Amino acid sequence: MGARRLERSARRALDRLHDQVGTAGLVAAATVPGLAAVVDQHAAAVRDILTTGIESGAVVAGAVLLAGYAQGIQDHLRERGLALHIPTDAADWRTASWFHVRLLAVCSLAKTLRPGHPVASADNLPSLT
Repeated sequence: MGARRLERSARRALDRLHDQVGTAGLVAAATVPGLAAVVDQHAAAVRDILTTGIESGAVVAGAVLLAGYAQGIQDHLRERGLALHIPTDAADWRTASWFHVRLLAVCSLAKTLRPGHPVASADNLPSLT
């Protein structure tokens, strides 16, 4: 698969994830005390993993890395027979699992990625501020 096609596919996957998790989760993060800070901590960890923990990260578009990371989390849940029930309101996000918050962090990072930019350093992933 060509690089552009791969990135488009990754962006579609991230858009689906945003529809499932990000829309409600980012609204909740703006209203639930402390949730935004937890999401920021998870986003920082994801950025570190994608910039230092992946050998080919310097030549792969950020969207591809984020989509692959999110898919890995979802595969992990599926392999263990666990379903990811998305919280439906802000109150439910107060008790969201690590998996929910990690995927929400991916959504937070993905919404400001620029098309076609590789992840050569943490500077190429969106800022958390």
